[in-house]
Amino acid sequence: MFMRYLIAFCCCFSLLSTLPAQDLPAYQLFNSEGQPVDFQEMAKASAEADVVFFGELHNNPIAHWLQLELTQALYDAKGGELVLGAEMFESDNQLLLNEYLKGQISEKVFEDEARVWPNYQTDYKPLLSFAKENEIPFVATNIPRRYANLVFRSGFGGLEELSDVAKVYTAPLPVAYDPELPGYKKMTEMMGSHGGGSDNLPKAQAIKDATMAYFISQNLPGEGVFLHINGSYHSDDKEGIIWYLLEEYAPDARVLTITTVEQSELNALEEDHQGKADFTLVVNDKMTKTY
Repeated sequence: MFMRYLIAFCCCFSLLSTLPAQDLPAYQLFNSEGQPVDFQEMAKASAEADVVFFGELHNNPIAHWLQLELTQALYDAKGGELVLGAEMFESDNQLLLNEYLKGQISEKVFEDEARVWPNYQTDYKPLLSFAKENEIPFVATNIPRRYANLVFRSGFGGLEELSDVAKVYTAPLPVAYDPELPGYKKMTEMMGSHGGGSDNLPKAQAIKDATMAYFISQNLPGEGVFLHINGSYHSDDKEGIIWYLLEEYAPDARVLTITTVEQSELNALEEDHQGKADFTLVVNDKMTKTY
């Protein structure tokens, strides 16, 4: 009896040992030529830029993890000369953000009053905690959502009616706008008849891009790197925020872009995703989401 069990065990073990390895890679990085690269190569290139835009899919855990890893790598590479900024924090909350980072208000007060995103706890709090622990400036770059909504309803003209106090939270007026930029043009085309002939939706996007670019330009570290976190659609194809940064506010800035996409296969960058950024983070499309 014992010999029969032993023989059966050996057969099963032999069968399992001959099965091919079943790796489950979660992500792969590619450079602008579509060649696979590792994280260290991306981090090294990022350290040579003035501004790094990490374009994310908001609910993708791999993107958020690598944002934190890149923050640590840049902090080490630049000797602490690093500034962080994010779309997820609005400019009228900068004072609140500063007070929290300096320990002048509690974590609860900050989170209750700063209009943090629903996925703040899992996805953005680790970045803010790193900034707090290491005394890194963190810039709330985005326009207050009420003013973006004003542009959606009334166009750029609505901003001109704001008080001087309110206008300090937006890009300087009047704001340049190019409706022929592919991203904005596509947005107008997608609206079609639903937009009623109005181009206020891409203008609302543009005022976000312009405001983020402006506050980035106002907080560039002398010899360091500004790492900005935003949805990938704000920086893909070096449009959006980057168009405003280089055309209007900091034309000499050295910019590096990272975007995030999802694919079923990670061994090659799909054609639709090529050329979007200097580096592309490809995540397995079966990856769980943070919300």
